[in-house]
Amino acid sequence: MNERFKLWLKRVGWLGFFFFLIKGLLWLLIPYLIAKGIISF
Repeated sequence: MNERFKLWLKRVGWLGFFFFLIKGLLWLLIPYLIAKGIISF
């Protein structure tokens, strides 16, 4: 782990880290589910 990442993690906190992680996963997951036809709008 580099120092800048540690500093950012300390400033943002674990809650912020997981928020961005989940948000990133949703941006990948939702189009995939739409393409598979599992959810439709």
